[in-house]
Order: sequence, then structure tokens, then C-alpha cells
Amino acid sequence: MKTITILGDGAWATTIALLLNKNGHKVTVWSTFSDYLDELDKKRVNDKYLPSFSIPKEIIFEKDINEAILNSEMIIDAIPSKFYRSVLSKIDKKNIQGKIFVNVSKGIEQGTLKRMTEIAKEEFKNIQTCVLSGPTIAHEVALEMPAVAISASSNLNVAKKVQELFFNEKFRVYTSTDPVGVELCGALKNIIAIVAGISDGLGFGANSKAAILSRGIVEIARLGQALGAKKKTFYGIAGLGDLATTCISPESRNRSLGEEIGKGKKLEEIVSSTNSIIEGATTTEAVYNLSKKYKIEMPITNQVYLMLYNNKDPKQALTDLMFRSKKGE
Repeated sequence: MKTITILGDGAWATTIALLLNKNGHKVTVWSTFSDYLDELDKKRVNDKYLPSFSIPKEIIFEKDINEAILNSEMIIDAIPSKFYRSVLSKIDKKNIQGKIFVNVSKGIEQGTLKRMTEIAKEEFKNIQTCVLSGPTIAHEVALEMPAVAISASSNLNVAKKVQELFFNEKFRVYTSTDPVGVELCGALKNIIAIVAGISDGLGFGANSKAAILSRGIVEIARLGQALGAKKKTFYGIAGLGDLATTCISPESRNRSLGEEIGKGKKLEEIVSSTNSIIEGATTTEAVYNLSKKYKIEMPITNQVYLMLYNNKDPKQALTDLMFRSKKGE
């Protein structure tokens, strides 16, 4: 049995708590929203983000972040990227000695354009970090439908420890020594999922979505390799696997955002109508800036940026993609 702290109260954070509890570990959950923690502790169900799933009494809810992590061996970071650094700044550095930080968030920090594990290392210096990512729709994992994920760390022993933590008969975990690639896959696929949703919103079919997925993974890998990731990562579980799930699943918030854009709604209108963080929206802006910084050609990302932030007409954006200059694959 391991002692684990989960930072976050969203659907994926709750699902992870349920999974790790089932695996026999001692789980503590912290959230910045103290009142909501009281509600979770009392009702034992996350009505806001993961309704209909009972939370066992063995899972502890703790309002003080330093108390929550004090005796933990691993800290699971399930904080949205826009709040990530501010949450880590609340942690007393003397309380993190010897702990493993596992990132399960899928985003890029605005402004700095950094990955979540880069932020953790900036805040805490010589810590061990790992990334857990893959095609893992929270609702399906909570229902114990079979799923796979990747545990990635530059230290293979760390990746194996996290693999052991999560592995069970319904949740198969592989290891990787490419945390850069795995972390980028989780963030970048959300942009392509928005385009897949726009295609749905415009009433296009399977051919269109196949084109989006196949060309989308190419530009994701193009940027990833420029940032030091391994090409093969983008065509495995963390890359193509997660991309397919996010582009197809009706549970995908990023695909759903795109569908509403395709039907004519504006970004601000969609974001203001939901309690959930839609990472793809802010990630698009960050990745657009990354592509300019590293001079990487990312035509799909470029058009998503123009649709979300310059109100470009979706039909015109897709037409412009189709009429780009002829080239070989």
C-alpha cells in the first residue's frame, strides 16, 4: 500500500482517486475550493464533475495542502494548467523531499510556454517527476471499462513505480523514457480534437475526420521532435491513441467545444457556459506561439487559433486548409 495525495477535484482527479483506492492505496484529495471539499466529504459523490459514482469513505479530503502531502509518497497533480504554478507555490518546499510528482494534467502554461513537469522542476528543483497520460476518458475509466496509459519519466525506475501504482486488470499501464513526448501529446491532441469537433459541427463525415487525425498527428510530431521528443511516441498510446479518443468521444470537452464553434458559437460564450476547464482553448494559443518561436509549420493549429481568437469563419478556415499549396505527403 502506498500513501498518495491527489491535487484537484475534477472528473479525472476523482476517477484516479477511485482507481487508486481500488488498488489498495491510501488516498488523500486536496482542492483549492474548500467548500466543495466539504460537500464531497459529506455527500461522497462528485455531482459537479463525475456524478453517479460513490466515493468510498476510505478516501480522505484535506483542505490544507501541506497537511495533505505531508506523509505522501507520491503527489498526483491534476490541476488545470492555468492554475498549476499558483497551486505548487502553496506547497512548503521542505514537505516535498523524496516525493514523486506525477503530472496528469494536459496543457501548456500561457506566457512561459512550459510543460507542467517543467514548472514543477522550477518550483522544487531536484525532484523526481513522471507523466501519466493516454486515451483515458474519465467516465469510462470510472466505469472500469478497459483502458491503457503511459507512465513516462527520464528515470525508468520512477516510471515503473507509477506503473505499479496504477496497474490493474482494467487499467493497463506501459512505461516510457520520453516524458517530453508523452506530456506534449496530452496537450497538443486537444487542438486537433477541436478541429474534429468543428468538422462534426459543420456536418462533415468520416473522411473529413480521418484527414484531420492523420494530418494532425503529423504536425503534433513535428513540433514535438523540435522540442526534444521521440518521434515514435506520437504514433503510440500517448499520441495517436489519445488523439483518436479525444477526437471521437462524445465525452471529450475539446471535441464538444469544436462542435459548438462549427455550429456558429463563439469561444467566450461556450467557456462561460461550463464549469469545466477546456484545456484545448488556452493550449491553442500557447502552441501557436511555440510554433512561431521554433519556426515549425503547423497549419491546422494556425487555423484553430484564427477561429478561436480572430473569429475566423470555420468553413473558410477549412477551405484554406484544403487549398494550401500542393505537396507530397
